[in-house]
Amino acid sequence: MSKRALITGITGQDGSYLAELLLGKGYEVHGLIRRASTFNTSRIDHLYQDPHEPEARMFLHYGDLSDGARLVTLLNEVKPDEVYNLAAQSHVRVSFEEPEHTGDTTGVGAMRLLEAVRMSGIHCRYYQASSSEMFGATPPPQNEETPFYPRSPYGAAKVYAYWVTKNYREAYDMFAVNGILFNHESPRRGETFVTRKITRAVARIKAGLDQHVYLGNLDSIRDWGYAPEYVEGMWRMLQADKPDDYVLATGGNFTVRDFVVTAFEHAGLDWEKHVRFDERYLRPTEVDALIGDASKAQRQLGWKATVQTDELARIMVDADIQVLEHAGRPWIDTPALPDWSAPVAAR
Repeated sequence: MSKRALITGITGQDGSYLAELLLGKGYEVHGLIRRASTFNTSRIDHLYQDPHEPEARMFLHYGDLSDGARLVTLLNEVKPDEVYNLAAQSHVRVSFEEPEHTGDTTGVGAMRLLEAVRMSGIHCRYYQASSSEMFGATPPPQNEETPFYPRSPYGAAKVYAYWVTKNYREAYDMFAVNGILFNHESPRRGETFVTRKITRAVARIKAGLDQHVYLGNLDSIRDWGYAPEYVEGMWRMLQADKPDDYVLATGGNFTVRDFVVTAFEHAGLDWEKHVRFDERYLRPTEVDALIGDASKAQRQLGWKATVQTDELARIMVDADIQVLEHAGRPWIDTPALPDWSAPVAAR
């Protein structure tokens, strides 16, 4: 009998790649989606199967992390073996404008889901999407022992979710893990996030549709990896013998400016002619440098990032150029990933 997984945030970048991964491993996949007046499933439309067909293995359910009763009901219906909590208000800059909403969904929402797992009485393994933004002002490199110093409502909400996950693990003997993922991007990244904003602008400028892109702090240092590799790490955390917390990162240190230069040069453009500064994109409190140390994940899970930031930028530029050439066709194919067939390392 195949395993069953429930993914919150299945319509997002990570949720769509994780759904692909799990379906490829023979899982039955259930996704939580919010009710909206417009369709927001473009990242997973290519995975759609008629739920009435006998071979269907992906199912979507309406629900929200703000509704604890619905979460209990859904868990009792689905009875998943694994739960991946990827849902959140995940834009750092927006969290300054919507701090209460961010705290309720990103922080307290995780507690509601953990409590729903506990109250439903199901035995499952739980993954919490934690974030490098929890480290904030703490100097790099950052690993699992690094103190947290969040510099945004988003980072603070993620710290709450991190600690409540550890608390449920220790208080109720739940298999609950935190994946502390550093920035990870792809052609499916939302267009308001800086990497996708850059690569989409490159494609539009090259096509003659735009002349400029407006950005904030170009000196921020980030550790950017490739999202399809990172969802593999999520899955590996839930296959380990014991629950624990893990950093996933490349260890690289690209500035936003480095990403800009790489992206524009790949398209044969001079970035200085097209990039403009706009103070509206500055955060009230900046995070200067996030550089992860993922040696524990490599040692215990056999996971290691192989796509570095410069290659990632080129992948994303090529994808956005392709989208324009195909009149907006969603970019689905992914370059070949490492051979992950090796067994998960025992602790």
